[in-house]
Amino acid sequence: MSKEAPLVSQYLERISRDAVEKYQFLFKQYVKRRQGVYALYKKRRLHYVGLASDLRWRLHQHLRDHHGHSWDRFSVYFTIGETHLKELETLILRITGKPPGNKNKGKFKESENLKRKLKRDIKSYQRAELMALIDQEDRAQQARKSGPQHTDAESALAPYIKGPMKLRASLRGRKFKARVRRDGRIRFRGKTYNSPSAAGGAATKAACNGWHFWSYERAPGDWVKLRELRR
Repeated sequence: MSKEAPLVSQYLERISRDAVEKYQFLFKQYVKRRQGVYALYKKRRLHYVGLASDLRWRLHQHLRDHHGHSWDRFSVYFTIGETHLKELETLILRITGKPPGNKNKGKFKESENLKRKLKRDIKSYQRAELMALIDQEDRAQQARKSGPQHTDAESALAPYIKGPMKLRASLRGRKFKARVRRDGRIRFRGKTYNSPSAAGGAATKAACNGWHFWSYERAPGDWVKLRELRR
């Protein structure tokens, strides 16, 4: 079993500017042809966060550019590769609240802000809580009658979803794609199924637990099994 490569391979923290200037020949060797994230501090307070695919050049710049006299301590974190370097910088900037030396807060390449969803879910919860507190069972029944009817016999997914979504699965090297409609029914190869297991059985040509077979995209790039919806 191969060992997973670490995100940070080596690091230096809170090194004084005096040491960096006095022993530049050593630091240049450490950062030569290395990439990573670095931070500049002024009197123990974070001043600037940056990334670099050539840390040696960036260190040389920051001893002379407009940040030159704005920092007295330096930290650097060497990363393995550059795949997520920009997003790592953005994550740090958002957590720290954008240090004074940084002009931009940064943006994630592909992600979903859950704030709107949280607002909708809180409102939905509050409405249900209010109905329970004032015991308006008749109004709840009326709302159920006027709204779409979703029973387990009609659609097993309906109680767990709030809109259409994509499904995918794989079996012995074969890949399958399906789509969940707004009413919770699953569309697969031109036919509609009432449950994940029925759609999974159509894909595998055998008895299938669709909750374990199909995956859905919980967030951009984050695919998880359908069974997570019922937890």
